Amino acid sequence: MVSFIKPKWIRRRVPDPTALAKMKELLNGLQLHTVCESALCPNLGECFGQGVATFMILGDVCTRNCPFCAVAHGKPTSLDENEPQHVAEAAKRLGLQHVVVTSVTRDDLPDGGAEHFVKTIYNLRKILPNSTVEVLVPDFRGLAKATEVVIRAKPTVFNHNLDTVPRLYSSVRPKADYHVSLQILNRAKELDSIVITKSGLMLGLGESSEEVLETMRDLRQVNCDVLTLGQYLCPSPNHFPVVRFVDPSEFDELRIKGVEMGFKSVVSGPLVRSSYRAQDVVHEILSRQKG
Repeated sequence: MVSFIKPKWIRRRVPDPTALAKMKELLNGLQLHTVCESALCPNLGECFGQGVATFMILGDVCTRNCPFCAVAHGKPTSLDENEPQHVAEAAKRLGLQHVVVTSVTRDDLPDGGAEHFVKTIYNLRKILPNSTVEVLVPDFRGLAKATEVVIRAKPTVFNHNLDTVPRLYSSVRPKADYHVSLQILNRAKELDSIVITKSGLMLGLGESSEEVLETMRDLRQVNCDVLTLGQYLCPSPNHFPVVRFVDPSEFDELRIKGVEMGFKSVVSGPLVRSSYRAQDVVHEILSRQKG
């Protein structure tokens, strides 16, 4: 049974309506979507208030219907060929020094949308040559060629979320495969040892502490550099239920253990999402590498 009584550490302030209106005006004018809105991110008010957004390409309708996700699903429309350029234009207007781009899953496309990611990266590099670029990609149905195409476009960060522990895949990510997702991260690192690889987990779905640690070890086995850990929040009574709310102290403990395992950065907390503090993390890692 889902409990909608959230602990105090989950609650966020009401977002500034002026900041929201300004961001939405920009996005609507360029016919763009954000995962912040589509996935009901609890940090939307904070990020939009700072002029930051995670762009969602390939439209706003997903071909999958994962029971944890609030993104609309069904039959998507044809690709907007202007979308890559519009993302770059929006990023420029916002003055972003780090641009995060994700997408819906498009199992209907032969390459899963990989070439669209490439076009978006190229447009961002052209308009914002000094900005770093992070892509959060779907599994492309496990197509190795799709991962290769995206990596060759030289994103600064290549992110692919495992989302949960392998035992829960059949109920949480029924159309995905845990080992395929690990292979995607491993292949990305094999193709480009410089790219920063990243993944994330949602907690509170019924996983055990040891299962989380084992999944973290699996990520280190494929040389994943960055890990995000956050509390799963149920979008509606029709979605996968929250089994428990994880105490902030547990997130702190996992962060420490993750650093001990060798992750270059672990962002861990109840309200952490894939792109939370993304700019700070990548620029800190790049600064350490240069130093």
